Amino acid sequence: MAKRDYYEVLGLDRNAGAEDLKKAYRKLAIKFHPDKNPGDKAAEEKFKELGEAYEALSDPQKKAAYDQHGHAAFDPRMRGGGGRGFHDPFDIFREVFTGGGTKGSIFDDLFGGGQRDPSAPQRGSDLRYDMEISFEEAVLGCEKEVSISKLTACDVCRGTGAESGSSSKTCSSCGGKGQVITSRGIFSIAQTCPRCEGAGRVIERPCRTCHGAGRREHTSKIKMKIPAGVDTGARLRSSGNGEAGLRGGPTGDLYVVLHVKPHEIFQREGDDLICEVPIRFVDAALGGEIEVPTLTGKSHVKIPAGTQSGTIFRLKGKGARNIQGYGHGDLHVRAIVEVPTHLNNAQTSKLQEFADLCDTNVNPISKSFFERAKDFFR
Repeated sequence: MAKRDYYEVLGLDRNAGAEDLKKAYRKLAIKFHPDKNPGDKAAEEKFKELGEAYEALSDPQKKAAYDQHGHAAFDPRMRGGGGRGFHDPFDIFREVFTGGGTKGSIFDDLFGGGQRDPSAPQRGSDLRYDMEISFEEAVLGCEKEVSISKLTACDVCRGTGAESGSSSKTCSSCGGKGQVITSRGIFSIAQTCPRCEGAGRVIERPCRTCHGAGRREHTSKIKMKIPAGVDTGARLRSSGNGEAGLRGGPTGDLYVVLHVKPHEIFQREGDDLICEVPIRFVDAALGGEIEVPTLTGKSHVKIPAGTQSGTIFRLKGKGARNIQGYGHGDLHVRAIVEVPTHLNNAQTSKLQEFADLCDTNVNPISKSFFERAKDFFR
């Protein structure tokens, strides 16, 4: 199989400079390093190919020979060929990342840049609280109080972690870096310093109340205003009610996630509410007025004569308030015609008399259906 062009391997053109060459190699070598792709033979071959390409093009003499003769420049059978084999790709990788005084280190490439100052103020963690509210509270809004246990600044040492008159000094184990570094093969592994626990400094006399942490567990009661129109999944933010920061850092936030309990009568679709209301057979046939519930009281709906089961009546503005402030939804009342049961003799007689008086014009829906379905009965 023919070798690929070295410039193509590194994704560069022939005018690329030394810095471009090194940048391209570093990016691709990390991507295809065998330790990041265990068991992937294709990645391993690409890693070797990258090392060969970089070694050839980073050496001015080899680069000049390659630009003139291509891969033949390194064939010992060719006149003038160097005849020297290439170095181990892992040696090349180690040299690029850890040797020669190159700017940055392997940590910059593998772990996203320089280390932060371990003694700098650190923001406190955000907290989540799941709250269950009733259907009415979600639609109409309410005020709730939550009780939450969290880390707050120690009121004795005021968050410093030190006894009064005491101070902190640079950790002797990590030299103030907050990390200790151990070497494993070509990689250097950084771990949190066990002595200072990553702070970079050690307190001479820790606070006896918080034991040097600068924070302690405390139960707080927080009032939350639930706006009208929220629904399940809504997330409310209470600024500054999360955990206290470290070394004077800002406090985190509290996020309250709402879960709305189902209602016995109402269902919700967006900002609209739906309610099924049973109506008497007589009211459906003759018409009338029925009383319907809303979340803010009772209302009345006029039922026209001949109302069919499933007919929906809309009460404008009786739904949920839009959380964005765009007015209110509607209440949709679905009429369910109730068929009488357990009739006495007199009632049965009257209904039979009514049935004998009925013709097809009295039941237009049945008439239309049977006319459309008559072909199926033949």
